[in-house]
Amino acid sequence: MDKLQHDRASFDCGEKELNDFIQTQAAKHMQAGISRTMVLPASLPLPNQKYPICSFYSIAPSSISRDTLPQAMAKKLPRYPVPVFLLAQLAVHKEFHGSGLGKVSLIKALEYLWEINSHMRAYAIVVDCLTEQAESFYAKYGFEVLCEINGRVRMFISMKTVGQLFT
Repeated sequence: MDKLQHDRASFDCGEKELNDFIQTQAAKHMQAGISRTMVLPASLPLPNQKYPICSFYSIAPSSISRDTLPQAMAKKLPRYPVPVFLLAQLAVHKEFHGSGLGKVSLIKALEYLWEINSHMRAYAIVVDCLTEQAESFYAKYGFEVLCEINGRVRMFISMKTVGQLFT
């Protein structure tokens, strides 16, 4: 994401928390080294010469306790926190809801994280679902429920599974 090229102010996915993130926090988080936000912009610029954002995703390194994983997986892992990638946000502008852009954005995010995994290993990708609709979306693509954190369902997909998609 480049705040000089991408029009963050016009983004509206229908969820205030996600709109606020892309409009006010994403660039600051990138500058601070907290997360990286990738956008899928429109092909034509607005009158302000910036490109509207059709969808975006944000990723960050993270870790989880092995105790939150299913027992069959946990017993194969060390007793200290396990490195994961956090898919912190993924949103599609409401003009594109139902168009398949969410699926495309998720595939791009998984592919990007798979490439990173060859340089910096992680056990899985986790996502904290903002809504039940988000939970259904991720479940459709192979994410499994891990636990509940701060009232949100946390889901995961192992990097082994992601690797099967791209190798």
